Amino acid sequence: MPSGELAIFVFQRALGEGRYDRGSFDVLDALRPTMARASLIAARLGVERARGTVAAMTAIGLPAAVLSLSGRVLTANPLFEAMSSVFLPVAFGGLAIAEPNANQLFQEAIVAARGEAEPSVRSIPVPATADRQPLILHLLPLRRAAHEIFSGADILVAATAVNASSMVPSPTLLAGLFDLTPAEARLASALSQGRTLTEATASSNITVKTGRSYLERIFAKTGTRQQSQLVALLKSAELPQMAKRGSQ
Repeated sequence: MPSGELAIFVFQRALGEGRYDRGSFDVLDALRPTMARASLIAARLGVERARGTVAAMTAIGLPAAVLSLSGRVLTANPLFEAMSSVFLPVAFGGLAIAEPNANQLFQEAIVAARGEAEPSVRSIPVPATADRQPLILHLLPLRRAAHEIFSGADILVAATAVNASSMVPSPTLLAGLFDLTPAEARLASALSQGRTLTEATASSNITVKTGRSYLERIFAKTGTRQQSQLVALLKSAELPQMAKRGSQ
């Protein structure tokens, strides 16, 4: 279709009825213009519905876009489109992240979403630059009712700003931002309070050996390599400013 969608109609008949004859093809060919127009209208309405849903995220300060399983951008809100230094257009309407390590994780997440029956939410850290604070990109596979709400889109991408703060983030916030398990989030929160790993594991009621295992997974999920980097990142994690103002 002109808008890039592909519409497929399948007509089946009982095996005992044999192959379609020329007359049957003539009937279907006559219906083709009507089916094409109906499909195009449905596709356009679906895109408008998805665009409206994504645009609503602007009100809470979240840059957001929805993608197909192939990675093609279906629609994005103005906040997302304004981040041209972060999100780069690629061939066939696709999307890439300017930072190489983050882009590798991003592309891997899209590939995983195609092959998994129930792909998980992915959170990807994007380091700060001279003119931009660090970000966390969230990739949410759209399934069941969410798939219908976004009118057939397959992946929602949203960006959460990470702002410098002396506040210690809650385990719940850390779990949501970085896909940490409850145990990992408790350990991360304890570390962000300036505790050593031994002190943090004691407060979390786990052994130091288990704590080291959790810490390795936390490093992988947050894109950090050292405890000092992790603490600096965790202490900067805040909710979007517009969302906080709206909740007051």
